Amino acid sequence: MCGICGVVGPRQATPIVFEGLRRLEYRGYDSAGIATLDKQGVIERRRAPGKLDNLAHDLERHPLHGRTAIGHTRWATHGAPTETNAHPHGTARVAIVHNGIIENFEELRRELEAEGQIFETETDSETIAKMVDLYLQKGLSPRDSAFATLKRLEGAYAVAMIFAEHEGLLIGARHGAPLAVGFGEGEMFLGSDSLALAPLTRRIAYLDDGDVVILSHEGAEFYDARGERVERPIKTTALIAGAVGKDGYRHYMEKELHEHPLVIGQTLQRLIDPATRRVVMPDMPIDLASVPRAVITACGSAFYAGVVGRYWLEEIARLPVDIDVASEMRYRNPPLTPGSLGILISQSGETADTLAALRGLREHDVSILSILNAEHSTMARDSDIVLGTVAGPEISVASTKAFTAQLAVLACLTIATARARGTLDEAGEEELVTALLDLPSRAAEVFTRMDDIREMARIVAEARDVLYLGRGSAYPVAMEGALKLKEISYIHAEAYAAGEMKHGPISLIDRTVPIVATIPSGRLFDKTLSNLQEAKARGGRLLTFTDEGSAARLQGIAEQVIPLPQVHPFVTPIIQTIGVQILAYETALLKGTDVDQPRNLAKSVTVE
Repeated sequence: MCGICGVVGPRQATPIVFEGLRRLEYRGYDSAGIATLDKQGVIERRRAPGKLDNLAHDLERHPLHGRTAIGHTRWATHGAPTETNAHPHGTARVAIVHNGIIENFEELRRELEAEGQIFETETDSETIAKMVDLYLQKGLSPRDSAFATLKRLEGAYAVAMIFAEHEGLLIGARHGAPLAVGFGEGEMFLGSDSLALAPLTRRIAYLDDGDVVILSHEGAEFYDARGERVERPIKTTALIAGAVGKDGYRHYMEKELHEHPLVIGQTLQRLIDPATRRVVMPDMPIDLASVPRAVITACGSAFYAGVVGRYWLEEIARLPVDIDVASEMRYRNPPLTPGSLGILISQSGETADTLAALRGLREHDVSILSILNAEHSTMARDSDIVLGTVAGPEISVASTKAFTAQLAVLACLTIATARARGTLDEAGEEELVTALLDLPSRAAEVFTRMDDIREMARIVAEARDVLYLGRGSAYPVAMEGALKLKEISYIHAEAYAAGEMKHGPISLIDRTVPIVATIPSGRLFDKTLSNLQEAKARGGRLLTFTDEGSAARLQGIAEQVIPLPQVHPFVTPIIQTIGVQILAYETALLKGTDVDQPRNLAKSVTVE
């Protein structure tokens, strides 16, 4: 969630750190701050609640000078998003920024207060600063104070520290939350991810869990969880400084919606040979033919992608699939069949609940296949197989293009699994691959329906509650549509399998509750249509996404019918998803909400 950026070098550090924080805004935050060492080696801080613009105004009035600095965007966990609770926290001797949660902070706080330390905030993070400060008071060096403190912490954290009178010293550490080191020319950088460091350097090293790094003008020293000096490989990232521009669009989300065709095409290009019309998987340490069962787990939109994947794998590959929200799977402790395949899905590869589920699966002789947009992430390093989504940086907090890229990967995995298990012959594979190769151009056609979707958005924007309905693989599309509407327009929305409507939700239906239905052609069309007729008979306003083949049957029944491109039923969920995501975006525009950074949300959720 929160974002960290730090620098030691020959230049004024505040502009560098502030720009790094700008690039971390996508993670979601509600306060921000920067700390530097001035010429006399004194720590100075500037903090502000709200958006970075508030911090910018404070820095204009009260500039920060110095060549060693740390900065932070905070997503509140302990304590309200106030200036007092904003990071960096510190004393006259040390300043720290922290992502994650210190689970034993209450115990440590009582211990520190008994030693005479006085706390100023409601946060768990301040405990780190006060403990480092206490060790410094007792005569330990900055390095030893940091190591001694880190040994006492329980929970998840990425931490960065600077020390009074130690210009050119920056200490970072990670345990369960990501942290990256950037290598420059005569300067060093620290960031929550490579995106924060992209304008500064393309040479990145990632801390392993338990690592501590000591940065100076000369370079970086890495230490593992045992305190032993280690080397961490330096990778060259493909990200460039301009990768996160809006390119003339009003919002990042609008840009990312329009990138659906490109992202789908780039992702499929990795996994399909267009000459032979066959899926080409990377070398795998498992035999898909002998996997007895798959277990899919993820959070948020990635979970809904997994639900679509479950329909595909069970119907086409005949592979039994269990699916769990990652935050529940770890604690449900399900019985797992040895030799099963765990399929984990995450945009960031750092999602705390999904990582916890991964580690739980590891304990049960389950192979791990992860579908990720960040192939240098913690989840990537802990997986047996990584299938990358070529979605590029996704800056808007609400996921859009990453979702359809995940579906593209799941579609290819389904075909490869079906081929291995003998449930799909060569002709069948060619048919499905042809449908996938046709997807980018058909996805682009969705945007020709923008005027119709805007008209639908005008109806939805007037509502307080919205029901989304779908059957089969259209049901998780409905769930994704409801989630997007909630996330960015703040309208309450719930999705149901259409057949379940009469088992409770039907009592909510009246003229004030629009019903958005994803009802493409296929064997479930008539069943879904019957459910919609039940809703209409009770005054429901039906707003439907269908396809060109079935649009005529909905005329006169639904108040609005939006026919999306006619595609093979296998890939219909991908096309329908683009439609419901655009509806959420257009509704949010009418509501005047912060589309890219919705309130209370974070992009990379690194706390459970």
